[in-house]
Amino acid sequence: MNASPVLRKAWDRVTLYLPLLVMLVLALGSWWLVRSMPDLWSAPKDKVVRKDPDYNLRQFVVKVFDAQGRLVREVMGDEGRHYPDTDELHIEQVTFKAQTEAGQHLNAVGHKGIATGDGERVTLLGDARAVREATDDLPRIELRGEKIIALIKAEKLLSSDPVQITRGADVFTANNMDFDIQSGHYLLSGRVRGTLAPTSQAHQP
Repeated sequence: MNASPVLRKAWDRVTLYLPLLVMLVLALGSWWLVRSMPDLWSAPKDKVVRKDPDYNLRQFVVKVFDAQGRLVREVMGDEGRHYPDTDELHIEQVTFKAQTEAGQHLNAVGHKGIATGDGERVTLLGDARAVREATDDLPRIELRGEKIIALIKAEKLLSSDPVQITRGADVFTANNMDFDIQSGHYLLSGRVRGTLAPTSQAHQP
């Protein structure tokens, strides 16, 4: 007879704390779910770029054409290795040819070469030589040095190492050079020396 009030009282206490118990179970479940799932909202980790070559080339030729189908530049080499971390192609025994918008031709060679992935910069290393062929208005110009940088869009040849410039029969040497392929003008700095041929010899073809 006295059990019923006791049970009712116990049930009242259970129902009083039941919402709290349910919330505790839900909170523990949510915590477990978050810990079990991968963190989808965190910033992705930087992808590690390999520093060793991702592909090699042998006896290769790379040609670039403009929208009109005109060959504007060409890179050849005995061997080539592409490094993905810098997006550069390192070339052994490189030959580089280019044609400006005005139709002037440039040929260059070097024991080694480094070409950027977009092809807008080619660095010639080791007994580098670049020749801009003669036109109706300008003589043949030859550049020699240990390092010559060709900037394709700017149509320039640069060197921060000693360089020799042969323009027709005239010869100049300098520590630094900035050469404009299209105009044939060049800016020399550092220790500059020049040997000018007599006028009659300078105008010989």
